[in-house]
Amino acid sequence: MNLNTPAFSSFTHDGLQLSYFDEGNPAGDPVLLIHGFASSALVNWIHPGWLKTLGEAGYRVIGIDNRGHGRSDKPGDPEAYRPWVMAEDAAALLDHVRIPEAHVMGYSMGARISVFLALNHPERMRSLVLGGLGSGMTEGVGEWDPIADALTAPSLDDVSHERGRMFRAFAEQTKSDREALAACIRGSRDLVSEQDMARIEAPTLIAVGTKDDIAGSPQKLAALMRHATPLDIPGRDHMLAVGDRVFKQAVLDFFGAL
Repeated sequence: MNLNTPAFSSFTHDGLQLSYFDEGNPAGDPVLLIHGFASSALVNWIHPGWLKTLGEAGYRVIGIDNRGHGRSDKPGDPEAYRPWVMAEDAAALLDHVRIPEAHVMGYSMGARISVFLALNHPERMRSLVLGGLGSGMTEGVGEWDPIADALTAPSLDDVSHERGRMFRAFAEQTKSDREALAACIRGSRDLVSEQDMARIEAPTLIAVGTKDDIAGSPQKLAALMRHATPLDIPGRDHMLAVGDRVFKQAVLDFFGAL
């Protein structure tokens, strides 16, 4: 068991090679982690210490590199990145590692993918953690076309849009395929209706940083659901909330109470 630099494996789904890690306690309750846009399993879950935190708490921890990200294949068609399509990648990974039911935790885009997984495969959900996305799930999170433009601009110096610059810099930092990310951002923005959010029966924790100007309100999203609890992550923005100690402890407490 290596909770710092896990080995990655791959499986094939929908004609794509998709990368993942499977670490922690093989006999523990499984947690499936689904990362955010322009990130990866390594950047979203290993570097911020989530694998270590969950592994040391006795969980089996599985993290996928979403298509277009990390070590997974990177199609160029925006239609390949619809959130319900990526949710089927996650379901296929659970099949591949022979896990019938798991705690599912997604951050930002990964939270949206997790919701589509919960809607289309409710029997696979032991619980749901939505990080970095609150009422933006149903209302939208602003204009994203400038981000696609920023990702394909000749250089960062050519980008003036503030959020576009942030994601372009992040994509360069993570050495991502910017063309694939541009296709992803154009294809993965589908909203979830309030009626569909109300259909989710899995116990849910919704965690958003108090300085996050992307996610929207966790309280507003939780109010649409029967079994959801909102969490404010104090003093954290969209990029920094993911590794926060308050967030980690809240997730451990949430899982432990189920």
